[in-house]
Amino acid sequence: MELHSTPRQDSYLNSEKLFAIVDLDIQFQEISQNYPFSDTEAIFEHLYYEAKVNKTKANQHRIWVTGLIHKEAYFIEPALQSVFDTFPIKLNFNSVPLKLEDIYLAMSENMENDIDLKNNFKTCHRINYCTGLDCNSIESLTNSWQKQFKTKTTLNKTQKDELIYALLTIIKAKNYWKKIAPKLGEWTGTPAQLRDQLTLAIGEFYSKAGEEENTEYHIPVFFKTAPKNLILYNETL
Repeated sequence: MELHSTPRQDSYLNSEKLFAIVDLDIQFQEISQNYPFSDTEAIFEHLYYEAKVNKTKANQHRIWVTGLIHKEAYFIEPALQSVFDTFPIKLNFNSVPLKLEDIYLAMSENMENDIDLKNNFKTCHRINYCTGLDCNSIESLTNSWQKQFKTKTTLNKTQKDELIYALLTIIKAKNYWKKIAPKLGEWTGTPAQLRDQLTLAIGEFYSKAGEEENTEYHIPVFFKTAPKNLILYNETL
C-alpha cells in the first residue's frame, strides 16, 4: 500500500485529506512510503492500548489499522447483544437462539485449527495485557481462555469483556458472522439481505454511541478523530 506525500497533478486526491483504514489481518504489512510508522504492527502498537484506542495519540495517524481482526469482529462486540435481541427478525446461531457468548465459545474451540494464527502466532503479543492467558502456544491459549471464560461465577463484566476483545483481536469472525441465521419461518429474503439489514442496525448502534463524549468504541472514535472532509481509503490485507 502506498500513500503519496503530494498528489499527482492528474489526480483528484488531496493527500492532506487522505485517510486510510487497513482491515488488519493477523500478519503485518510494511508501509512502503515515507511514513512515521514502518509497518501496520507499529501503527497498532502506537494506536491501541489494551484493546482501546489511545486517544492522546490517535490524531498522529493518517493510516489506521483496525484494532479487531477484520470488520466482522465489530459486528459481534458484546454490547451488540441488545441489537440482536431487539431485531425484528428472531435470529439463531447453530440452530439455537443467538447469544454472542455462544459465538465466542465456538471461535475459541476452533482456535487450534486457525492456519493464520499458527503461521503468525507471535502476533499474540497484542493480547498480553489480558491477565491469566497463557500465550506460549495455541493449545495453552485455547485452554486458558476457555477456562477463564467459562468461570462465570467469578468473572465480572470488565474481565469477561477483556477476554472477548482479546479473542476478537486474533481470531477472524467472518465465518461465524455468516452463520447467524433467521429462525425458521422468520425471513423470506436471502442470507446476504438479512446481513445487510443487521449491518444497518449495527451502524445505528455505533452512530448513537458516537454521540457520547467519552465513547470507547473504535469506529466512533475513528470518525471523531479523522479530519473533516476526509477522503477515505479502505485497504484489506
